[in-house]
Amino acid sequence: MRASASSAWLVVQLVLALGCGSRSGTSSAEVRGAAAAPADMVVYGRVWTGDSAQRWAGAVAVVGDRIVAVGDSASVARRIGPRTRVLANGRAMVTPGLEDGHTHFLSGGMQLANVELRDAATPAEFIARLKAYAAKLPPGEWITGGDWDHERWAGAPLPERGWIDSVTPHNPVFINRLDGHMALANSEALRRAGLGRSSPDISGGTIVRTPGGEPTGVLKDEAQTPVYAVIPTPSPSQADSAVARAMRWAASHGVTAVSDVSVPWFELAALRRARAAGTMTTRVAVYVPLEFWRAMADTVRAAGPGDDWLRAAGVKGYVDGSLGSTTALFFQPYRDAPGTSGLLVTPEDSLRARIGGADAAGLQVAVHAIGERANAIVVAVYDSVARAHGPRDRRFRIEHAQHLRPQEIDAIPRDGIIASMQPYHAIDDGRWAEKRIGPEQLKGTYVFRSLLRRGARLAFGSDWSVAPLDPLLGIYAAVTRRTLDGKHPDGWLPDQKISVDEALRAYTAGDAYAAFAERSRGRLAPGYLADIVLLDGDLTAVPAERLDRVRVRTTIVGGKIVFQRP
Repeated sequence: MRASASSAWLVVQLVLALGCGSRSGTSSAEVRGAAAAPADMVVYGRVWTGDSAQRWAGAVAVVGDRIVAVGDSASVARRIGPRTRVLANGRAMVTPGLEDGHTHFLSGGMQLANVELRDAATPAEFIARLKAYAAKLPPGEWITGGDWDHERWAGAPLPERGWIDSVTPHNPVFINRLDGHMALANSEALRRAGLGRSSPDISGGTIVRTPGGEPTGVLKDEAQTPVYAVIPTPSPSQADSAVARAMRWAASHGVTAVSDVSVPWFELAALRRARAAGTMTTRVAVYVPLEFWRAMADTVRAAGPGDDWLRAAGVKGYVDGSLGSTTALFFQPYRDAPGTSGLLVTPEDSLRARIGGADAAGLQVAVHAIGERANAIVVAVYDSVARAHGPRDRRFRIEHAQHLRPQEIDAIPRDGIIASMQPYHAIDDGRWAEKRIGPEQLKGTYVFRSLLRRGARLAFGSDWSVAPLDPLLGIYAAVTRRTLDGKHPDGWLPDQKISVDEALRAYTAGDAYAAFAERSRGRLAPGYLADIVLLDGDLTAVPAERLDRVRVRTTIVGGKIVFQRP
Protein backbone atom coordinates (compact mmCIF):
# COMPACT_ATOMS: atom_id res chain seq x y z
CA MET A 1 0.00 0.00 0.00
CA ARG A 2 1.40 3.40 -0.96
CA ALA A 3 0.76 6.64 0.91
CA SER A 4 -0.40 9.75 -0.93
CA ALA A 5 -1.01 12.15 1.96
CA SER A 6 1.18 15.10 2.82
CA SER A 7 3.07 15.13 6.10
CA ALA A 8 0.80 17.84 7.51
CA TRP A 9 -2.35 15.88 6.71
CA LEU A 10 -0.81 12.74 8.15
CA VAL A 11 -0.08 14.53 11.43
CA VAL A 12 -3.72 15.55 11.73
CA GLN A 13 -4.95 12.05 10.98
CA LEU A 14 -2.55 10.43 13.43
CA VAL A 15 -3.40 12.85 16.21
CA LEU A 16 -7.09 12.14 15.70
CA ALA A 17 -6.48 8.42 15.50
CA LEU A 18 -4.33 8.13 18.58
CA GLY A 19 -5.71 10.88 20.79
CA CYS A 20 -9.29 9.64 20.79
CA GLY A 21 -9.82 9.17 24.49
CA SER A 22 -8.44 7.86 27.72
CA ARG A 23 -7.26 4.28 27.96
CA SER A 24 -10.07 1.88 28.69
CA GLY A 25 -9.42 -1.50 30.24
CA THR A 26 -8.41 -3.10 33.48
CA SER A 27 -5.32 -1.71 35.20
CA SER A 28 -2.70 -3.82 36.97
CA ALA A 29 -3.98 -2.46 40.28
CA GLU A 30 -7.47 -3.58 39.42
CA VAL A 31 -6.13 -7.03 38.60
CA ARG A 32 -4.49 -7.24 42.02
CA GLY A 33 -7.67 -5.99 43.66
CA ALA A 34 -9.63 -8.68 41.86
CA ALA A 35 -7.34 -11.41 43.17
CA ALA A 36 -10.08 -13.13 45.12
CA ALA A 37 -13.10 -12.00 43.12
CA PRO A 38 -15.04 -14.43 40.93
CA ALA A 39 -13.74 -14.52 37.37
CA ASP A 40 -15.73 -13.27 34.43
CA MET A 41 -14.34 -16.15 32.37
CA VAL A 42 -12.42 -19.35 32.99
CA VAL A 43 -10.79 -21.31 30.15
CA TYR A 44 -9.80 -24.96 30.62
CA GLY A 45 -7.54 -26.95 28.32
CA ARG A 46 -3.92 -27.83 27.64
CA VAL A 47 -2.70 -24.30 28.23
CA TRP A 48 0.59 -23.33 26.59
CA THR A 49 1.46 -20.20 28.55
CA GLY A 50 4.48 -18.95 26.63
CA ASP A 51 6.09 -18.45 30.04
CA SER A 52 9.35 -20.38 30.36
CA ALA A 53 8.90 -20.53 34.17
CA GLN A 54 5.55 -22.32 33.79
CA ARG A 55 5.21 -23.66 30.27
CA TRP A 56 1.97 -25.59 30.79
CA ALA A 57 -1.13 -25.00 32.87
CA GLY A 58 -4.63 -26.38 33.12
CA ALA A 59 -6.74 -23.23 33.20
CA VAL A 60 -6.81 -19.43 32.87
CA ALA A 61 -9.07 -17.01 34.77
CA VAL A 62 -10.06 -13.59 33.43
CA VAL A 63 -11.54 -10.49 35.06
CA GLY A 64 -12.41 -7.66 32.69
CA ASP A 65 -9.80 -7.53 29.96
CA ARG A 66 -6.96 -9.01 32.04
CA ILE A 67 -5.79 -12.42 33.14
CA VAL A 68 -5.92 -12.82 36.92
CA ALA A 69 -4.84 -16.43 37.37
CA VAL A 70 -3.04 -19.19 35.47
CA GLY A 71 -2.57 -22.57 37.07
CA ASP A 72 -3.87 -26.08 37.55
CA SER A 73 -7.57 -26.74 37.00
CA ALA A 74 -8.38 -27.15 40.68
CA SER A 75 -6.84 -23.88 41.81
CA VAL A 76 -8.39 -21.84 39.01
CA ALA A 77 -11.78 -23.51 39.59
CA ARG A 78 -11.99 -21.61 42.88
CA ARG A 79 -12.46 -18.45 40.82
CA ILE A 80 -15.72 -19.69 39.28
CA GLY A 81 -18.80 -17.82 40.46
CA PRO A 82 -22.47 -17.92 39.44
CA ARG A 83 -21.86 -15.55 36.50
CA THR A 84 -18.52 -16.91 35.33
CA ARG A 85 -18.44 -18.04 31.72
CA VAL A 86 -16.61 -21.35 31.47
CA LEU A 87 -14.97 -22.57 28.24
CA ALA A 88 -13.78 -26.16 28.32
CA ASN A 89 -11.32 -27.13 25.58
CA GLY A 90 -10.63 -30.69 26.78
CA ARG A 91 -7.17 -31.92 25.85
CA ALA A 92 -6.86 -29.45 22.99
CA MET A 93 -4.42 -26.57 23.15
CA VAL A 94 -4.99 -23.08 24.52
CA THR A 95 -2.44 -20.42 23.57
CA PRO A 96 -1.83 -16.72 24.03
CA GLY A 97 -3.42 -14.61 21.30
CA LEU A 98 -1.53 -15.23 18.07
CA GLU A 99 0.04 -12.14 16.53
CA ASP A 100 1.13 -11.17 13.04
CA GLY A 101 4.28 -9.09 12.82
CA HIS A 102 3.82 -7.86 9.24
CA THR A 103 0.50 -7.15 7.53
CA HIS A 104 -1.03 -4.72 5.07
CA PHE A 105 -4.24 -4.85 7.04
CA LEU A 106 -6.73 -2.71 5.15
CA SER A 107 -5.32 -3.92 1.84
CA GLY A 108 -5.96 -7.48 3.02
CA GLY A 109 -9.52 -6.57 3.96
CA MET A 110 -10.06 -5.05 0.53
CA GLN A 111 -8.65 -8.12 -1.20
CA LEU A 112 -11.27 -10.27 0.53
CA ALA A 113 -13.81 -8.50 -1.71
CA ASN A 114 -11.63 -8.20 -4.85
CA VAL A 115 -11.04 -10.57 -7.74
CA GLU A 116 -9.03 -13.57 -6.50
CA LEU A 117 -6.25 -14.61 -8.87
CA ARG A 118 -3.72 -16.18 -6.49
CA ASP A 119 -4.58 -19.78 -7.39
CA ALA A 120 -5.34 -19.22 -11.07
CA ALA A 121 -3.41 -22.19 -12.48
CA THR A 122 -3.09 -21.01 -16.10
CA PRO A 123 -3.14 -17.74 -18.05
CA ALA A 124 -6.51 -18.80 -19.47
CA GLU A 125 -7.97 -19.16 -15.97
CA PHE A 126 -6.43 -15.82 -14.98
CA ILE A 127 -8.13 -14.11 -17.92
CA ALA A 128 -11.46 -15.90 -17.39
CA ARG A 129 -11.66 -14.88 -13.71
CA LEU A 130 -10.90 -11.27 -14.56
CA LYS A 131 -13.55 -11.29 -17.31
CA ALA A 132 -16.21 -12.66 -14.96
CA TYR A 133 -15.34 -10.12 -12.26
CA ALA A 134 -15.32 -7.17 -14.69
CA ALA A 135 -18.75 -8.14 -16.02
CA LYS A 136 -20.26 -7.39 -12.59
CA LEU A 137 -18.83 -3.88 -12.28
CA PRO A 138 -20.16 -0.55 -13.54
CA PRO A 139 -18.16 1.08 -16.34
CA GLY A 140 -15.23 3.15 -15.15
CA GLU A 141 -14.74 1.39 -11.81
CA TRP A 142 -11.15 0.37 -11.14
CA ILE A 143 -10.22 -3.28 -10.78
CA THR A 144 -7.37 -3.73 -8.31
CA GLY A 145 -5.90 -6.41 -6.05
CA GLY A 146 -5.85 -9.87 -7.57
CA ASP A 147 -2.62 -11.28 -6.08
CA TRP A 148 -1.72 -13.29 -9.20
CA ASP A 149 1.23 -15.69 -9.23
CA HIS A 150 2.80 -16.30 -12.64
CA GLU A 151 5.08 -18.97 -11.15
CA ARG A 152 2.04 -21.29 -11.22
CA TRP A 153 1.90 -21.13 -15.03
CA ALA A 154 3.84 -23.39 -17.37
CA GLY A 155 7.03 -21.54 -18.28
CA ALA A 156 6.13 -18.73 -15.82
CA PRO A 157 5.41 -16.06 -18.46
CA LEU A 158 4.67 -12.56 -17.24
CA PRO A 159 1.14 -11.43 -18.13
CA GLU A 160 0.60 -8.67 -20.68
CA ARG A 161 -2.05 -6.02 -21.14
CA GLY A 162 -3.00 -7.64 -24.45
CA TRP A 163 -4.31 -10.61 -22.47
CA ILE A 164 -6.83 -8.54 -20.59
CA ASP A 165 -7.76 -5.48 -22.69
CA SER A 166 -10.54 -7.29 -24.53
CA VAL A 167 -12.13 -8.67 -21.32
CA THR A 168 -11.98 -5.34 -19.47
CA PRO A 169 -13.11 -2.86 -22.15
CA HIS A 170 -14.93 -0.53 -19.76
CA ASN A 171 -12.73 -0.61 -16.65
CA PRO A 172 -9.18 0.48 -15.84
CA VAL A 173 -7.24 -2.44 -14.34
CA PHE A 174 -4.20 -2.53 -12.07
CA ILE A 175 -3.84 -5.97 -10.55
CA ASN A 176 -0.78 -6.84 -8.49
CA ARG A 177 1.39 -9.90 -8.27
CA LEU A 178 0.91 -11.45 -4.84
CA ASP A 179 4.12 -9.88 -3.48
CA GLY A 180 2.99 -6.33 -4.34
CA HIS A 181 6.26 -5.53 -6.14
CA MET A 182 4.90 -6.03 -9.63
CA ALA A 183 1.49 -5.31 -11.17
CA LEU A 184 -0.28 -5.53 -14.53
CA ALA A 185 -2.09 -2.51 -15.97
CA ASN A 186 -4.46 -2.67 -18.90
CA SER A 187 -4.21 -0.08 -21.66
CA GLU A 188 -6.81 2.19 -20.07
CA ALA A 189 -4.92 2.28 -16.76
CA LEU A 190 -1.66 3.10 -18.58
CA ARG A 191 -3.42 5.87 -20.50
CA ARG A 192 -4.76 7.43 -17.29
CA ALA A 193 -1.30 7.24 -15.72
CA GLY A 194 0.34 8.84 -18.76
CA LEU A 195 2.60 5.87 -19.42
CA GLY A 196 3.51 4.96 -22.98
CA ARG A 197 6.31 4.21 -25.40
CA SER A 198 8.01 7.56 -24.82
CA SER A 199 7.83 7.38 -21.01
CA PRO A 200 11.30 7.47 -19.45
CA ASP A 201 12.48 4.76 -17.10
CA ILE A 202 11.66 5.35 -13.43
CA SER A 203 14.33 5.25 -10.74
CA GLY A 204 13.84 2.33 -8.36
CA GLY A 205 11.46 0.60 -10.74
CA THR A 206 11.10 -1.12 -14.10
CA ILE A 207 8.66 -0.52 -16.94
CA VAL A 208 8.66 -3.89 -18.68
CA ARG A 209 8.67 -3.28 -22.44
CA THR A 210 8.36 -5.20 -25.68
CA PRO A 211 11.46 -5.39 -27.93
CA GLY A 212 9.97 -2.39 -29.74
CA GLY A 213 9.81 -0.31 -26.54
CA GLU A 214 6.06 -0.48 -25.85
CA PRO A 215 5.05 -1.06 -22.21
CA THR A 216 3.68 -4.58 -21.79
CA GLY A 217 1.57 -3.41 -18.87
CA VAL A 218 3.82 -4.95 -16.18
CA LEU A 219 5.32 -2.38 -13.83
CA LYS A 220 7.80 -3.22 -11.06
CA ASP A 221 8.30 -1.45 -7.72
CA GLU A 222 8.59 2.35 -8.10
CA ALA A 223 7.36 2.15 -11.70
CA GLN A 224 3.94 1.38 -10.23
CA THR A 225 3.73 4.84 -8.63
CA PRO A 226 2.20 6.72 -11.61
CA VAL A 227 -0.73 4.29 -11.71
CA TYR A 228 -1.28 4.29 -7.95
CA ALA A 229 -1.36 8.09 -8.16
CA VAL A 230 -4.47 8.05 -10.38
CA ILE A 231 -6.40 5.29 -8.59
CA PRO A 232 -9.13 6.93 -6.48
CA THR A 233 -8.70 6.78 -2.73
CA PRO A 234 -11.25 4.43 -1.12
CA SER A 235 -14.25 6.23 0.33
CA PRO A 236 -14.65 6.23 4.13
CA SER A 237 -17.37 3.59 3.89
CA GLN A 238 -15.20 1.39 1.67
CA ALA A 239 -12.25 1.74 4.05
CA ASP A 240 -14.43 1.05 7.10
CA SER A 241 -15.85 -2.07 5.47
CA ALA A 242 -12.35 -3.29 4.59
CA VAL A 243 -11.13 -2.82 8.17
CA ALA A 244 -14.18 -4.64 9.53
CA ARG A 245 -13.62 -7.55 7.09
CA ALA A 246 -9.95 -7.68 8.03
CA MET A 247 -10.75 -7.86 11.74
CA ARG A 248 -13.30 -10.62 11.26
CA TRP A 249 -10.83 -12.56 9.15
CA ALA A 250 -8.09 -12.07 11.74
CA ALA A 251 -10.34 -13.29 14.55
CA SER A 252 -11.26 -16.41 12.58
CA HIS A 253 -7.54 -17.29 12.42
CA GLY A 254 -6.75 -16.58 16.07
CA VAL A 255 -4.92 -13.33 15.25
CA THR A 256 -5.44 -10.87 18.09
CA ALA A 257 -2.78 -8.27 17.24
CA VAL A 258 -0.97 -7.14 14.09
CA SER A 259 1.80 -4.85 13.00
CA ASP A 260 0.31 -2.86 10.12
CA VAL A 261 3.06 -1.55 7.85
CA SER A 262 3.23 1.15 5.15
CA VAL A 263 -0.06 2.56 6.39
CA PRO A 264 -1.66 5.33 4.25
CA TRP A 265 -3.76 8.16 5.70
CA PHE A 266 -7.16 6.75 4.75
CA GLU A 267 -6.37 3.54 6.60
CA LEU A 268 -5.39 5.52 9.70
CA ALA A 269 -8.67 7.37 9.48
CA ALA A 270 -10.62 4.11 9.23
CA LEU A 271 -8.78 2.64 12.22
CA ARG A 272 -9.48 5.82 14.18
CA ARG A 273 -13.18 5.52 13.45
CA ALA A 274 -13.19 1.89 14.56
CA ARG A 275 -11.32 2.79 17.76
CA ALA A 276 -13.66 5.67 18.55
CA ALA A 277 -16.68 3.45 17.95
CA GLY A 278 -15.30 0.70 20.18
CA THR A 279 -15.55 -1.87 17.38
CA MET A 280 -11.92 -2.97 17.20
CA THR A 281 -11.37 -6.67 17.74
CA THR A 282 -7.74 -6.69 16.59
CA ARG A 283 -4.97 -4.71 18.23
CA VAL A 284 -3.08 -2.69 15.63
CA ALA A 285 0.44 -1.24 15.78
CA VAL A 286 0.81 1.29 12.97
CA TYR A 287 4.01 1.83 10.95
CA VAL A 288 3.70 4.72 8.50
CA PRO A 289 6.00 5.12 5.47
CA LEU A 290 9.55 6.10 6.44
CA GLU A 291 9.41 9.32 4.42
CA PHE A 292 6.74 10.60 6.85
CA TRP A 293 8.92 10.15 9.94
CA ARG A 294 8.57 13.81 10.90
CA ALA A 295 4.78 13.54 10.88
CA MET A 296 4.92 10.46 13.07
CA ALA A 297 7.33 12.12 15.49
CA ASP A 298 5.11 15.23 15.72
CA THR A 299 2.08 13.01 16.32
CA VAL A 300 3.63 11.04 19.16
CA ARG A 301 4.75 14.28 20.82
CA ALA A 302 1.28 15.81 20.45
CA ALA A 303 -0.96 12.87 21.29
CA GLY A 304 1.20 10.13 22.77
CA PRO A 305 1.70 6.72 21.22
CA GLY A 306 -1.90 5.51 21.64
CA ASP A 307 -3.27 2.61 23.65
CA ASP A 308 -3.58 -1.17 23.70
CA TRP A 309 -5.88 -1.12 20.65
CA LEU A 310 -4.31 1.42 18.30
CA ARG A 311 -0.72 2.49 18.67
CA ALA A 312 1.69 4.66 16.70
CA ALA A 313 4.52 2.14 16.60
CA GLY A 314 7.02 3.58 14.14
CA VAL A 315 7.99 3.96 10.49
CA LYS A 316 8.72 1.50 7.70
CA GLY A 317 10.96 1.87 4.65
CA TYR A 318 12.16 -0.15 1.67
CA VAL A 319 15.57 -1.10 0.34
CA ASP A 320 14.61 -3.46 -2.49
CA GLY A 321 11.78 -5.38 -4.14
CA SER A 322 11.04 -9.12 -4.13
CA LEU A 323 12.57 -12.38 -5.32
CA GLY A 324 9.48 -13.30 -7.33
CA SER A 325 9.63 -10.03 -9.26
CA THR A 326 13.44 -10.30 -9.74
CA THR A 327 13.74 -6.96 -7.93
CA ALA A 328 15.23 -8.20 -4.63
CA LEU A 329 18.75 -6.75 -4.50
CA PHE A 330 21.68 -9.20 -4.61
CA PHE A 331 25.41 -8.87 -5.11
CA GLN A 332 25.28 -11.26 -8.08
CA PRO A 333 22.94 -11.25 -11.12
CA TYR A 334 19.93 -13.55 -11.16
CA ARG A 335 20.54 -16.96 -12.71
CA ASP A 336 17.39 -16.69 -14.83
CA ALA A 337 17.68 -12.92 -15.48
CA PRO A 338 21.42 -12.25 -15.84
CA GLY A 339 20.79 -8.69 -16.93
CA THR A 340 19.81 -7.64 -13.41
CA SER A 341 20.82 -8.16 -9.79
CA GLY A 342 17.67 -6.44 -8.51
CA LEU A 343 16.62 -2.90 -7.66
CA LEU A 344 17.70 -0.40 -5.03
CA VAL A 345 14.24 1.02 -4.38
CA THR A 346 15.43 3.76 -2.02
CA PRO A 347 18.81 5.43 -2.65
CA GLU A 348 21.21 4.63 0.15
CA ASP A 349 21.81 8.28 1.09
CA SER A 350 18.05 8.91 1.38
CA LEU A 351 17.62 5.75 3.41
CA ARG A 352 20.42 6.72 5.80
CA ALA A 353 19.09 10.26 6.25
CA ARG A 354 15.52 9.13 6.93
CA ILE A 355 16.50 6.37 9.33
CA GLY A 356 18.82 8.76 11.13
CA GLY A 357 16.07 11.36 11.45
CA ALA A 358 13.51 8.86 12.67
CA ASP A 359 15.90 7.35 15.20
CA ALA A 360 16.93 10.75 16.49
CA ALA A 361 13.23 11.47 17.04
CA GLY A 362 12.94 8.31 19.15
CA LEU A 363 10.88 6.33 16.63
CA GLN A 364 11.18 2.61 15.97
CA VAL A 365 12.36 1.88 12.43
CA ALA A 366 11.45 -1.14 10.30
CA VAL A 367 12.94 -1.64 6.84
CA HIS A 368 12.01 -4.09 4.08
CA ALA A 369 15.07 -6.02 2.86
CA ILE A 370 14.96 -9.29 0.94
CA GLY A 371 18.13 -9.78 -1.13
CA GLU A 372 21.61 -10.27 0.36
CA ARG A 373 22.83 -6.86 -0.71
CA ALA A 374 19.69 -5.16 0.59
CA ASN A 375 20.13 -6.79 3.99
CA ALA A 376 23.81 -5.85 4.06
CA ILE A 377 22.88 -2.22 3.35
CA VAL A 378 20.27 -1.96 6.07
CA VAL A 379 22.44 -3.70 8.68
CA ALA A 380 25.26 -1.26 7.91
CA VAL A 381 22.94 1.76 8.06
CA TYR A 382 21.45 0.59 11.35
CA ASP A 383 24.92 0.12 12.80
CA SER A 384 26.11 3.58 11.77
CA VAL A 385 22.96 5.29 13.08
CA ALA A 386 23.12 3.45 16.42
CA ARG A 387 26.80 4.38 16.83
CA ALA A 388 26.08 7.99 16.00
CA HIS A 389 23.13 8.36 18.36
CA GLY A 390 24.30 6.21 21.24
CA PRO A 391 22.73 3.28 23.06
CA ARG A 392 18.98 3.05 23.67
CA ASP A 393 16.25 0.42 23.41
CA ARG A 394 15.51 1.13 19.72
CA ARG A 395 14.59 -2.37 18.45
CA PHE A 396 15.44 -1.84 14.80
CA ARG A 397 13.54 -4.29 12.60
CA ILE A 398 14.35 -5.91 9.26
CA GLU A 399 11.16 -6.89 7.48
CA HIS A 400 11.60 -10.23 5.66
CA ALA A 401 15.40 -10.76 6.10
CA GLN A 402 15.01 -13.53 3.54
CA HIS A 403 18.49 -13.93 2.10
CA LEU A 404 21.46 -13.33 4.38
CA ARG A 405 25.20 -13.69 4.16
CA PRO A 406 27.01 -15.20 7.19
CA GLN A 407 28.15 -11.75 8.34
CA GLU A 408 24.55 -10.45 8.48
CA ILE A 409 23.40 -13.63 10.25
CA ASP A 410 25.97 -12.76 12.93
CA ALA A 411 25.22 -9.03 12.96
CA ILE A 412 21.45 -9.24 13.44
CA PRO A 413 21.58 -10.72 16.97
CA ARG A 414 24.80 -8.89 17.85
CA ASP A 415 23.21 -5.54 17.08
CA GLY A 416 19.86 -6.39 18.65
CA ILE A 417 18.01 -6.21 15.33
CA ILE A 418 14.67 -7.98 15.17
CA ALA A 419 14.24 -10.36 12.23
CA SER A 420 10.59 -9.91 11.21
CA MET A 421 10.09 -12.93 8.97
CA GLN A 422 7.24 -14.78 7.22
CA PRO A 423 7.57 -18.59 7.21
CA TYR A 424 4.91 -19.15 4.55
CA HIS A 425 7.13 -17.33 2.05
CA ALA A 426 9.71 -20.09 2.47
CA ILE A 427 7.38 -22.89 1.39
CA ASP A 428 6.06 -20.70 -1.42
CA ASP A 429 9.40 -19.42 -2.76
CA GLY A 430 10.92 -22.88 -2.35
CA ARG A 431 8.99 -24.02 -5.43
CA TRP A 432 11.13 -21.90 -7.76
CA ALA A 433 13.85 -20.00 -5.84
CA GLU A 434 16.64 -22.26 -7.11
CA LYS A 435 16.17 -21.01 -10.65
CA ARG A 436 16.71 -17.44 -9.41
CA ILE A 437 19.72 -17.76 -7.09
CA GLY A 438 22.65 -20.13 -6.73
CA PRO A 439 23.56 -22.76 -4.12
CA GLU A 440 25.74 -20.45 -2.00
CA GLN A 441 22.98 -17.84 -1.78
CA LEU A 442 20.43 -20.51 -0.90
CA LYS A 443 22.43 -21.36 2.23
CA GLY A 444 21.33 -18.04 3.70
CA THR A 445 17.65 -18.35 2.77
CA TYR A 446 15.01 -18.13 5.53
CA VAL A 447 17.60 -19.10 8.12
CA PHE A 448 15.31 -19.43 11.14
CA ARG A 449 17.49 -21.99 12.90
CA SER A 450 20.76 -20.15 12.30
CA LEU A 451 19.35 -16.90 13.65
CA LEU A 452 17.89 -18.54 16.75
CA ARG A 453 21.13 -20.42 17.39
CA ARG A 454 22.93 -17.09 17.52
CA GLY A 455 20.37 -15.58 19.89
CA ALA A 456 18.36 -13.47 17.45
CA ARG A 457 14.79 -12.45 18.19
CA LEU A 458 12.32 -13.63 15.56
CA ALA A 459 8.95 -11.99 15.00
CA PHE A 460 6.81 -14.04 12.65
CA GLY A 461 4.02 -12.81 10.40
CA SER A 462 2.31 -13.35 7.08
CA ASP A 463 2.74 -10.22 4.90
CA TRP A 464 -1.02 -10.52 4.33
CA SER A 465 -2.44 -10.20 1.72
CA VAL A 466 0.80 -11.31 0.06
CA ALA A 467 0.37 -14.61 1.93
CA PRO A 468 -2.52 -16.12 3.90
CA LEU A 469 -3.26 -14.58 7.30
CA ASP A 470 -2.98 -17.88 9.17
CA PRO A 471 -0.38 -18.32 11.93
CA LEU A 472 -1.06 -22.05 12.10
CA LEU A 473 -0.07 -22.37 8.47
CA GLY A 474 3.01 -20.30 9.27
CA ILE A 475 3.90 -22.61 12.15
CA TYR A 476 3.52 -25.59 9.80
CA ALA A 477 5.84 -23.85 7.32
CA ALA A 478 8.51 -23.05 9.92
CA VAL A 479 8.47 -26.55 11.41
CA THR A 480 8.27 -28.63 8.21
CA ARG A 481 9.54 -26.36 5.39
CA ARG A 482 7.53 -28.57 3.00
CA THR A 483 7.03 -26.57 -0.20
CA LEU A 484 3.57 -25.98 -1.62
CA ASP A 485 4.30 -28.12 -4.68
CA GLY A 486 4.93 -31.22 -2.53
CA LYS A 487 8.44 -31.68 -3.92
CA HIS A 488 10.25 -31.37 -0.58
CA PRO A 489 8.47 -33.76 1.82
CA ASP A 490 11.42 -33.67 4.24
CA GLY A 491 11.69 -29.91 4.02
CA TRP A 492 13.36 -27.38 1.73
CA LEU A 493 16.75 -26.54 3.29
CA PRO A 494 15.70 -28.74 6.23
CA ASP A 495 18.58 -27.75 8.52
CA GLN A 496 16.68 -24.47 9.06
CA LYS A 497 13.58 -26.14 10.54
CA ILE A 498 12.57 -25.02 14.03
CA SER A 499 10.35 -26.52 16.73
CA VAL A 500 6.67 -25.86 17.41
CA ASP A 501 7.63 -24.10 20.66
CA GLU A 502 10.07 -21.82 18.84
CA ALA A 503 7.56 -20.99 16.11
CA LEU A 504 4.81 -20.31 18.65
CA ARG A 505 7.07 -17.93 20.56
CA ALA A 506 7.81 -16.05 17.35
CA TYR A 507 4.04 -15.68 16.76
CA THR A 508 3.36 -14.54 20.34
CA ALA A 509 6.13 -13.13 22.55
CA GLY A 510 8.36 -12.39 19.55
CA ASP A 511 5.76 -10.20 17.88
CA ALA A 512 4.82 -8.53 21.15
CA TYR A 513 8.47 -7.65 21.79
CA ALA A 514 8.88 -6.34 18.24
CA ALA A 515 6.06 -3.86 18.91
CA PHE A 516 7.22 -2.88 22.44
CA ALA A 517 4.21 -4.71 23.92
CA GLU A 518 5.92 -7.56 25.76
CA ARG A 519 4.70 -6.36 29.17
CA SER A 520 1.05 -6.84 28.24
CA ARG A 521 0.92 -9.42 25.42
CA GLY A 522 2.58 -12.56 24.17
CA ARG A 523 2.03 -14.92 27.08
CA LEU A 524 -0.65 -16.06 29.49
CA ALA A 525 0.21 -14.68 32.91
CA PRO A 526 -1.54 -12.65 35.63
CA GLY A 527 -1.77 -8.99 34.66
CA TYR A 528 -1.48 -9.64 30.94
CA LEU A 529 -4.24 -8.81 28.47
CA ALA A 530 -6.80 -11.59 28.15
CA ASP A 531 -6.04 -12.40 24.51
CA ILE A 532 -6.50 -16.17 24.28
CA VAL A 533 -6.94 -18.72 21.50
CA LEU A 534 -8.55 -22.16 21.78
CA LEU A 535 -7.48 -24.68 19.13
CA ASP A 536 -9.11 -27.96 18.14
CA GLY A 537 -5.87 -29.91 18.58
CA ASP A 538 -2.51 -29.89 20.32
CA LEU A 539 0.27 -28.49 18.14
CA THR A 540 2.90 -30.23 20.25
CA ALA A 541 1.25 -33.65 19.85
CA VAL A 542 0.06 -33.88 16.23
CA PRO A 543 2.54 -35.07 13.58
CA ALA A 544 4.40 -32.14 12.01
CA GLU A 545 2.93 -32.81 8.57
CA ARG A 546 -0.57 -32.37 10.03
CA LEU A 547 0.03 -29.05 11.77
CA ASP A 548 -1.73 -27.19 8.95
CA ARG A 549 -4.94 -29.12 9.71
CA VAL A 550 -5.34 -27.71 13.22
CA ARG A 551 -8.03 -25.03 13.37
CA VAL A 552 -9.01 -22.18 15.66
CA ARG A 553 -12.06 -22.94 17.78
CA THR A 554 -12.42 -19.69 19.72
CA THR A 555 -10.65 -16.34 19.75
CA ILE A 556 -10.81 -14.09 22.81
CA VAL A 557 -9.53 -10.50 22.76
CA GLY A 558 -9.57 -8.41 25.91
CA GLY A 559 -11.69 -10.99 27.71
CA LYS A 560 -14.40 -11.00 25.01
CA ILE A 561 -15.14 -13.76 22.53
CA VAL A 562 -14.69 -12.31 19.03
CA PHE A 563 -14.83 -15.59 17.10
CA GLN A 564 -16.29 -19.00 17.83
CA ARG A 565 -16.44 -21.80 15.30
CA PRO A 566 -19.91 -23.37 15.15
